[in-house]
Amino acid sequence: MKIYHKFLLYQNKWIHPYIRVALGVMTTLTYLASILLIVGLVYEHGFTISVAEAHQLQRLYHGVWIVFLSDISLRIALEYKDTRQTFSKLTWILTFLLYLTLVPVVFHRPEVEGAIQAVWDFLNGRMYHLALLLMLSFLNLSYGLVRLLGRRTNPSLILAVSFLIIILIGTGLLMLPRSTVAGISWVDSLFISTSAVCVTGLTSVDVAFTFTTTGFVIIILLIQIGGLGVMTLTSFFAMFFMGNTSLYNQLVVRDMVSSNSLNSLLSTLVYILGFTLAIEGAGMLAIWSDIHGTMGMDIHEELAFSAFHSISAFCNAGFSTLPGNLGNPLLMSGHNPFYIYISLLIILGGIGFPILVNFKDIILYHIRRFWRFLRTWEWDGRRFYHLYNLNTRIVLIVTFLLLVVGTAGIALFEWNASFAGMSVADKWTQAFFNASCPRTAGFSSVDLAGLSVQTLLIYLILMWIGGGSQSTAGGIKVNAFAVVVLNLVAVLRGTERVEVFGRELSYDSIRRSNATVVMSFGVLFVFIFIISILEPKLSLLTVTFECVSAISTVGSSLNATPLLGSDSKLLVALLMFVGRVGLITLMLGIIKQKKNTKYQYPSGQIIIN
Repeated sequence: MKIYHKFLLYQNKWIHPYIRVALGVMTTLTYLASILLIVGLVYEHGFTISVAEAHQLQRLYHGVWIVFLSDISLRIALEYKDTRQTFSKLTWILTFLLYLTLVPVVFHRPEVEGAIQAVWDFLNGRMYHLALLLMLSFLNLSYGLVRLLGRRTNPSLILAVSFLIIILIGTGLLMLPRSTVAGISWVDSLFISTSAVCVTGLTSVDVAFTFTTTGFVIIILLIQIGGLGVMTLTSFFAMFFMGNTSLYNQLVVRDMVSSNSLNSLLSTLVYILGFTLAIEGAGMLAIWSDIHGTMGMDIHEELAFSAFHSISAFCNAGFSTLPGNLGNPLLMSGHNPFYIYISLLIILGGIGFPILVNFKDIILYHIRRFWRFLRTWEWDGRRFYHLYNLNTRIVLIVTFLLLVVGTAGIALFEWNASFAGMSVADKWTQAFFNASCPRTAGFSSVDLAGLSVQTLLIYLILMWIGGGSQSTAGGIKVNAFAVVVLNLVAVLRGTERVEVFGRELSYDSIRRSNATVVMSFGVLFVFIFIISILEPKLSLLTVTFECVSAISTVGSSLNATPLLGSDSKLLVALLMFVGRVGLITLMLGIIKQKKNTKYQYPSGQIIIN
């Protein structure tokens, strides 16, 4: 027994450090292999390759397979206890599937045809190998990115850098020969990639005639990643598949996705992805039911069209595969349900995931209450008065008011103008659709350049306000707008506290809301000023509309985006990036935070008015 204890002490003191170094080297090799695998797949499907290049790529994939097998085997052999604690059940399943790829290596192909031969062929198949290796690569990279949060790195900076990396990757993918019909400049590729990742919808080229099917697949993937948020996806993969992460890491992710506690963190991430897939799937079926057999497409093209526009609408991106966006003649007559479905998807994507989670809690509460009644035949008369939390109430009320005022205003000013010649039902449908799009989708069914100045001003205010916090929408957010208005009302009424629905708003919420509004105006002024100098031929209203649309990630345009020079396009792309990441988030990542002091200066009064 003494000899065994001495061996353990010897192992911990002398052997364990070398094990840590070896596993660290393998982790680095695994990250490198993951990146090389993705680069190889992109090269294979983005270019026309020769037989020799295909052979080299196959050798690369084989090398990645060896690295993954070696990494997992070493972890299990050298640190089984730690591996058992950190690996989730799904990770063990993936590990088992990876070890199954050794079956064709160890055993020859069965000569007798049947189920065993079919299984052997499947395990030796290229699709099985690549799909498994690609999944493991994404999981490893996700886990590595999330682990950076555990190193006390500024989360805001990581969020901004993550978006920037995805934008640059998207830029390269869109420049692949198979992505476009006749090529694209790097500036336009960067602009479209930024617009997709930042779910904006501004386009510097005619998307319908520029990109191939491969290009559209890349765009919709960039939209989905940008709409959900890079950290939301990576955190989900890391925690759901790879197991436990550090406590600090979980605290940071909790703040990012507005989870109530660490216990509900993973469930919150699951709800976000679940709501997204469920709503986009329902939207796809609803859109398909309206367009089926009316647009000259086969069933596969109709489903692809429906999926693309459902994702684009829910993520508030505003991209369309049709020439002329949603003002295409194929849609403008007899497709009012289509515009209503798109509007509802925009609204659901723009109210925010915390509100959707709150809706889930409310629905489950009523279901349990009704189920209890069916079991006991005694109705529970007690009411739960706080089903709708304060954030949900404010967002829903402000969203409803903005939609009603926007619909009525657009209908009033465009009834006999842009909507002339339409039926009454078409006019109200188009008014509702055009009031939903500035919140912040960017689809267009009519030429915005032909709208009246009054309608454009309505568009500007709706774009500037945007959607809800923690949503796929942009703008200063209806939450901040509501807090600023409530603070203004409190000042005018002479009250020291800002109160609403029996709750007092926190001082921090008021400070951040005021800062967001001031910073929004400041950034807009600087960019409008610079672009007005670079583009003297464009009117001030056009430049202002373009900049507000970019920083609010709307995507609506007065047909000025293709006319911009390269410098102006880069500035508008930067505005889209700033708007998607968030002004406050970006500043928190750049500016060094001041530590709280334990002393307090004497208060002083500034003369106002």
